[in-house]
Amino acid sequence: MLLMLAQALSHDIRTFNVFNYITLRTVLASMTSLGISFMVGPAMIRKLTAYKIGQAVRSDGPQTHLAKAGTPTMGGALILVSVAISTLLWGDLANRYVWVTLITTMGYGVIGWIDDYRKVVEKNPKGLSARAKMFWQSLIAIGVGIYLARTATLPAETEFIVPFFKHLVIPLGSAGFVLMAYFVIVGTSNAVNLTDGLDGLAIMPTVLVAGAFSIFAYVAGHAVFSKYLGVPHIPGAGELSVFCGALTGAGLAFLWFNAYPAEVFMGDVGALALGGALGLIAVIVRQELVLFMMGGVFVVETLSVMIQVTSFKLTGKRVFRMAPLHHHFELKGWKETQVVVRFWIITMMLVLLGLSTLKLR
Repeated sequence: MLLMLAQALSHDIRTFNVFNYITLRTVLASMTSLGISFMVGPAMIRKLTAYKIGQAVRSDGPQTHLAKAGTPTMGGALILVSVAISTLLWGDLANRYVWVTLITTMGYGVIGWIDDYRKVVEKNPKGLSARAKMFWQSLIAIGVGIYLARTATLPAETEFIVPFFKHLVIPLGSAGFVLMAYFVIVGTSNAVNLTDGLDGLAIMPTVLVAGAFSIFAYVAGHAVFSKYLGVPHIPGAGELSVFCGALTGAGLAFLWFNAYPAEVFMGDVGALALGGALGLIAVIVRQELVLFMMGGVFVVETLSVMIQVTSFKLTGKRVFRMAPLHHHFELKGWKETQVVVRFWIITMMLVLLGLSTLKLR
């Protein structure tokens, strides 16, 4: 929106040409979403508290969590509003990737909002049924995959890229690409949701991965840089840097309120949406394996649940004291803040490893 205004004014005032730079608009989007979240956050928390939209806590989990019962949840809506406004203000609204990412993120946010609303407002412990949740997640992911496959203009837009190897690409075809998009988007959405169990645990890795993907998106959208670094050139993907910048700013502001002891929880409305957004961005810039690498904490948390459920069904025994994995470490004696910060450190190292794939080819 502001980009179009700046482009119109640049005909008379050349200074406004500076807003054509994606890097500047990424910074501005980050600052805007950060500012919106800081301004709206306290009022939102007061409203959620007044309406008694509080989090229920499992009685079979760590006993230290019982004190968290009643803490306002659904705070992820703050992130989504901040990201949407910032992206609409600073993004190129003629870019299809901006719109498909925004729509997908908000779509997953609606699924999470319905689930949260039923749990905390209607007091239905089941919320949105797992089958219904998976149906709507799958519908959106498959729809997005089909759209991206049909609008692809270059082979690179649907090829599978293997990190650390400059010329190792695997043609997927339309069907293979759609299947890949489905698993990455839905898988990442649920992985972030499973990780969101401790104060600040999910949002910081999300911020770190989003910040890294702003670099990948910029490089993928830049013909010269992508050729130099051996990254597939995806025309228009650079605008996703603005979205990633907005997500990073909103996420950092949310962490201010979500850090231990949390004043507000993200809820499914935030976790499902942010995970879906990261998955989609990875699909667009053709870096699915890099997402798997940088989001290693999300992956391990998800695997711990899968292993726990499978083991219990087959043998009647549990591998971990409790799943997801962060609860296992709590029950082993780690303090909540220790688990969170250590998982952050691991994510930082994994993100650096992911960024190294830009050059190590």
